[in-house]
Amino acid sequence: MKNTLKITSKGQVTFRKDVLDQLGVRPGDKIAVEFLGPGRVEVRAAGPSSSIEQFIGCLRQPGAPAMSLSEMKEVISKGWAGQR
Repeated sequence: MKNTLKITSKGQVTFRKDVLDQLGVRPGDKIAVEFLGPGRVEVRAAGPSSSIEQFIGCLRQPGAPAMSLSEMKEVISKGWAGQR
């Protein structure tokens, strides 16, 4: 299926829902654009990035107190021992 998209005066393009569904993306997700040659690009869903900077803080829950190092060590020790 071929889709034609209109470019706005700001140089933006809006993808229709059927295109987003085909890519498997939702609002807030990212897409990757790869340049294949003059006048050709490939658009696909961007894979999850795996940088440590993005991982840090992902388990923190808003309003929850921060754990001390000794509390973290205790939780880790219990986890390795198979305890909850």
